[in-house]
Amino acid sequence: MGRRLLVVVFTFFFNHTFCQLQILGFSLPPEKNRVEIPIEIHNNLAVVPVVLNNTLALKFIVDTGVRTAILTERIYSDILNLSYTRKYSISGAGGEKLVDAYLTNNVTFDMPGVRGQGHSMLVLDQDYLELKNSMGTEVHGILGYELFSRFVVTIDYENKLLILERPDKFKPRKSFQVLPITVEDTKPFVKVPLAMTDSAKLIAKLLVDSGASHGIFLEIGSDSLVQVPKKNIDAVLGRGLGGMIIGKIGRINSLSLGNYQLENLVANFPIDYIPKDTTRENNRKYRNGSIGGDLLSRFTVVFDFSNEKIYLKKNTSFKKKFYYNLSGLTVRARGSRLRDFEISDVRKNTAAEKCGIQVGDRLLVLNGIDLSDLGLSDVNALFDRKPGKKIKLIIMRNGEKLKKKFVLESQI
Repeated sequence: MGRRLLVVVFTFFFNHTFCQLQILGFSLPPEKNRVEIPIEIHNNLAVVPVVLNNTLALKFIVDTGVRTAILTERIYSDILNLSYTRKYSISGAGGEKLVDAYLTNNVTFDMPGVRGQGHSMLVLDQDYLELKNSMGTEVHGILGYELFSRFVVTIDYENKLLILERPDKFKPRKSFQVLPITVEDTKPFVKVPLAMTDSAKLIAKLLVDSGASHGIFLEIGSDSLVQVPKKNIDAVLGRGLGGMIIGKIGRINSLSLGNYQLENLVANFPIDYIPKDTTRENNRKYRNGSIGGDLLSRFTVVFDFSNEKIYLKKNTSFKKKFYYNLSGLTVRARGSRLRDFEISDVRKNTAAEKCGIQVGDRLLVLNGIDLSDLGLSDVNALFDRKPGKKIKLIIMRNGEKLKKKFVLESQI
């Protein structure tokens, strides 16, 4: 499902080979200690403007869950005539070849007020992950540890700002909650109290993943208490290199981040999903899951990797209730403007399915609003207002306009 895109799957790529890469540096001008960069927020992900090799203006996701920068489609590196030092075949379960990727070196990334030189970058042969269709905006790549290793990084979701500060000049603000983290294999982990039910409580080790749009992702069996809730639904959790990631969706009681407590959370439980850089046995020792953008976007989040801390301050979204796809529909953006909205999945036993909406239907009008000038995030927001909201649609199917109506409902 596009709006729950699990960009965490990018960790899929990185085995021990990439540990040997030298990640060279981003820097600020000598007279600057910090810089503020306007960003876009799509599906709870921070998207920053990047100029690649002084030539190509692109957009990259800011992702704490990856080690090395990724370009999602080779066509862009070919435009720049980048040379590749090595080709990789990235495999799925059972060793089946899925995709080709290429390593290129000495890449330059520029952002407003920031210069980055001498970087390595992994280039996917094709746009296997179809990020632009799932997010409804042009997205060309991912920036990860190379940013967080050089700066104290603030993601201000509410004001749509990325703030980069020199670590030696950073001064924590008293209004923020501070949480200790550990940076392991370039990724930040936090240990927090987690209540699956009133009686099943544990201290969970969670990856803090700014490149994932879900709220919380829990790995079944990573602890004896981490089990799928009795009330759950089958769902498509996201898209990986091997295709759709299938799992269950249910609710857990609460999660605490310092003095902040979030209750009645929607949690994702993938089926047979194990990060490819670890065995199942080691994975159970490695982590219990991850927290992503649907949770992080309720805060201003400061990542201080050098001192192994994160700082949090709630924003106006903090009290927003957690819902999961009240319409039961997965919508993808298509066309040159990404303003052609097509149904790619209809969840079973939902009101949308019962009223006859089908995969392949194109959305034209929603509650009297012409969708041709809206973005995918706006369309998804209209579908996820609150349970009980009436939805009236005009759709296009096989050249014929049809009217459909149903009521939003929560199945968990």
